[in-house]
Amino acid sequence: MKRSKHLKKLIGILTFLAIYSCENFVDIEAPDHKIISEVVYGSDETALAAMTGIYNQLAVVNFSNGWTDSITMLAELSGDNLECIRTTNLSLMEFQENEIQPGNTRNKGIWSSAYKIIYQTNALLEGIENSDNISFKIKKRLEGEAKFVRAFTYFYLVNFYGEVPLLLSTNYKVNALAPREPIVNIYKEINIDLEDATVLLESNYIDGERTYVNRFAAMALLARVSLYQKDWQGAEYWSSQVIMQSNLYELLLDPNKVFLKNSREAIWQISPLGKGSSYTFEGYTLIPHSFIPALTVFKLTDGLIQSFSGDDKRLANWVEYHSGLNIHYGFKYKDRDSWDNVTEYSMVLRLAEQFLIRAEARAMLDNFSEALSDIDQIRIRAGLDMIEPLGTITSKDELLDIIIKERRKELFTEWGHRWLDLKRMDKATETLKIDNSTWDETDILFPIPEEERMKNPNLDQNIGY
Repeated sequence: MKRSKHLKKLIGILTFLAIYSCENFVDIEAPDHKIISEVVYGSDETALAAMTGIYNQLAVVNFSNGWTDSITMLAELSGDNLECIRTTNLSLMEFQENEIQPGNTRNKGIWSSAYKIIYQTNALLEGIENSDNISFKIKKRLEGEAKFVRAFTYFYLVNFYGEVPLLLSTNYKVNALAPREPIVNIYKEINIDLEDATVLLESNYIDGERTYVNRFAAMALLARVSLYQKDWQGAEYWSSQVIMQSNLYELLLDPNKVFLKNSREAIWQISPLGKGSSYTFEGYTLIPHSFIPALTVFKLTDGLIQSFSGDDKRLANWVEYHSGLNIHYGFKYKDRDSWDNVTEYSMVLRLAEQFLIRAEARAMLDNFSEALSDIDQIRIRAGLDMIEPLGTITSKDELLDIIIKERRKELFTEWGHRWLDLKRMDKATETLKIDNSTWDETDILFPIPEEERMKNPNLDQNIGY
């Protein structure tokens, strides 16, 4: 047993080094890759270690790690929830001012790290397909997990950049020159991967750890994807499937318990152990240093703070004020920098979003009463009164306005929800131009990184850059 554990760790490390060290697809040589693949996918144990390596990478790479250069922080800057305290940090200010340059290294970090994850999932899918040494049960599980992660990554790429290359293999010659694919094709593949995952994955969490995706994580992401595609029936259906799982999920009455590891509100989380620490990068990034607060990079915007009523539990428990810096900061995560004491995992998908997805879908389906009921579930947990009786809501637009406001207060500093909401609900221009005189409608997409376009002549640029 001891030898088996050492082998698992060794293979995981070798897989990580072999894949992560490849900066570009064209750097990967087929013979070496074939040798690595034969070793990694030679048994159930080593194949599982490879998938664990992908989960660990999500805690490390730029787009998903929750640090300064992550989707969470850069998208919040691009929206109206977060501000950069250090105005001399030009690469961050480009996001805040919606004037991102194609050469911005933080923008390139999102793109390149997302495609690293996609490469890893493609490699795993090819590896298990070509292996005769992995059991059917493990193959099924790993296929579901890899397809989920690939779909999750493409969801963010398509929403940040629009048309992007759709890479579904490790063929480096094809990938290196792949053109941008129409958005509808990207979403088609996302839906295929997620629908496959709902069948391939089991309902339970492996070892009780919500850092492994299950069937309902795939359904939760399908609910969001359906919402973004204006498939209101699909969004209502998939969110309802998740909400019904009361044996697994519940809205926790204490807001301070929501972001704890394996919280019953969590549908999927990322463990900080993947990056070798006990604390989340979200906590490290948003909470001021106790001894050197001047190191703080971000603050919550006045507009976000003013959106809360004084009796809102989310304001009381998820926001803190630092008198020395005279700023409000996000306090959903309480642990900034502990060691050997993991209490929190980074939240990726949680139940509250599913209620808000279903509320919006029902509003669009003219089911106002049940939409209000879903909103009230979120408001009650926040210690607020329920929405006024149905008769006082006079239009669909009024109901949608309530929903987008609740989404802002509930989901701030989580995976760029506010930025994506403003874009998909056609609210970006009217909202962001108020405080940003340089705002242009073409700013709703980030630029394709200049370096990527230099390497691949088939990548054209987004309008406005």
